[in-house]
Amino acid sequence: MKEEKGTVRELNRIDEKSAHEINGWLMVGLLLIFLIGAIVCFAIGISASNGFYAEELTALIFVGVALLIVSFIALGGFRLLRPNEAYVLTLFGKYYGTIKRDGFFWVNPFCSAVNPARVVGVSKKLSLKAMTLNNEKQKVNDEEGNPIEISVVVIWRIVNTSRAVFNVDNYMAYISTQCDAAIRQVARQYPYDVSTNGDEKSLRGSAQEVADILRNEIQMRVDMAGIEIIEARISHLAYAPEIAAAMLQRQQASAIIAARQKIVEGAVSMVQMALDKLSSENIVELDDERKAQMVSNLLVVLCGNKDAQPIVNSGTIY
Repeated sequence: MKEEKGTVRELNRIDEKSAHEINGWLMVGLLLIFLIGAIVCFAIGISASNGFYAEELTALIFVGVALLIVSFIALGGFRLLRPNEAYVLTLFGKYYGTIKRDGFFWVNPFCSAVNPARVVGVSKKLSLKAMTLNNEKQKVNDEEGNPIEISVVVIWRIVNTSRAVFNVDNYMAYISTQCDAAIRQVARQYPYDVSTNGDEKSLRGSAQEVADILRNEIQMRVDMAGIEIIEARISHLAYAPEIAAAMLQRQQASAIIAARQKIVEGAVSMVQMALDKLSSENIVELDDERKAQMVSNLLVVLCGNKDAQPIVNSGTIY
């Protein structure tokens, strides 16, 4: 454990610093002066190289060549940055600094930009904008051991360029892997759905709380890479196909039971109201047997799945 902590401390030792840059337009003017000076030296040296001061004039040619070489080398130092972009520069293998300001700059032409998440041949700029990571669906187990399919959408951005470039091999692949690990860690702490009592938090019912915990979990894992997690939310949540049908039947059964309970409660209250109404207004007097029969008939009518077929009794009920 001590060795692991020491390794993390060593990785975090590279702190972000600003690179030394010069206004690009100022350097354009200076290079124009160098080019004009080189042309003048060439012109004077070539036109008068056969005169009395041949050695001095030949030296002018070498000066012109030197100015021309310096100008061409200096052209490699120009950098153009748009808002929310950055360059991480190294000089002969050492961290030189980071440019975050937007504009036109000139830096040491021997500096090279580094961005391990970019394809070779593409611009080495780092984007500091908020980016979206949509992880693919993965199968995990919830707290009750049920296999579920889950995916998350993570909004993130780079806040420390030196950590993002030097602490991990590829920060985009790193955050994707850490998101997968965080999903598994959080998903097994909650059931998919609430229990019968309804006093338990779940992945489906406690979306905001789960999102906050998921964000904190991912943030803790990617902090060493200089990445800030702005938001993390579950984008897809479902039972795995092998148990989806069984879970659907269970949900349907629970819904049917709840509906039946509501229907029975309503039917009983309606029967009670009918008996009270008949008794209070002295419409008809029923003994216990007839009341039981009436209650039975009303419950059948009110609780039945199909419409009842009425039967007209033209004789006495006794």
